[in-house]
Amino acid sequence: MIPVFRPFAGQEEIDAVAEVLRSGWWGLGPKTREFEISFGEAVGAKHVVATNSASAALLLSLVSLDLAGREVITPALTFASTNHAIIQAGGRPVFADVDPVTLTIDPAEIERLVSPRTAAIMVVDYAGHPGDYDSIQDIAREHGLFVLEDAAHACGATYRGRRVGSIADATCFSFQAVKNLSTGEGGAVSLADDSRALRLGRLRLFGASRSSWERSAGKTFEWDYDIDELGFKAHMSDIAAAIGLVQLRRLPEMNARRRQIAEAYTSAFGELGWLTTPAERPEVRSAWQMYVVRVAERDRFMTHLAGHGVSSGVHFKPTHLYRPYRQFSRPLPITDEVWLRLVTLPLFPGLADSSVDQVIEAVRSFRPKVAGI
Repeated sequence: MIPVFRPFAGQEEIDAVAEVLRSGWWGLGPKTREFEISFGEAVGAKHVVATNSASAALLLSLVSLDLAGREVITPALTFASTNHAIIQAGGRPVFADVDPVTLTIDPAEIERLVSPRTAAIMVVDYAGHPGDYDSIQDIAREHGLFVLEDAAHACGATYRGRRVGSIADATCFSFQAVKNLSTGEGGAVSLADDSRALRLGRLRLFGASRSSWERSAGKTFEWDYDIDELGFKAHMSDIAAAIGLVQLRRLPEMNARRRQIAEAYTSAFGELGWLTTPAERPEVRSAWQMYVVRVAERDRFMTHLAGHGVSSGVHFKPTHLYRPYRQFSRPLPITDEVWLRLVTLPLFPGLADSSVDQVIEAVRSFRPKVAGI
């Protein structure tokens, strides 16, 4: 079976890990700092705080807002961790519907949902396509709101020529195994605010004022440090950072291959009246973390693909349909309708041309009973 996703790494990543293992320093240390600096340069950010997951990056960012029962306007069409972080940080998610073309949060919905309790807007760059940041930032400035970008899918994407990571007040990235840039497991927050970056650096390590590496940098180990607030164990390790540094250098080539596959799919499926291909707006350069089509007969279509040796997925069951979120549920006409038709096709840098052809043939050989969508 051709998988939907697969990690992509080679000997250089293996050698980088071996170097860290031999160094004797495996935790938060010099490689992590090197990765933070290099990643910040790559995305155009003043500060980067590396974490052990995007979920942790989101949580720390939201904790730094001191939500205390305030609201965050957010899409439901995302992985649950996006909105878990809001509740875990003491906030209340207010679900907004999505744009019917890009499936990113609809600015018109945000405008309708702003209240005196609103603290922030969560923007999810669905499948690698950045949100409508001009409109969203206009709303945020008018109401004094924080814009938090969930860019788990969007490493390497741009919006109007600006790099994702340099647009929102804070941007959270995922470096999980099958993301555009992988450290195995990992994440990061990029931002420009000096004091917030300092606080995030403390929050990721129990609230401690200095890490073990910082305390061991002198001739003797300095055991003393302060804890000013309760934090978390959420830092990146040097093992993960070593992988990340290699992947960062390879990111342009890996994203170019993703784009090549996406363009091949779009070209092959363009005339199929029963299938809608994903959009890429002119002002955006997507990172193409996923290739998500829409079909009327999803289950039958996915069964057909499996019979032709092609795995597929659904991204995502909307958050407001899960039990812990029922109290926050509200009508989301586009989300509620469109998610039932979403199918994710295989897309990753190591996908061979022959496999791309197999996916295309499997899709094109499907015979729908419903004429159109």
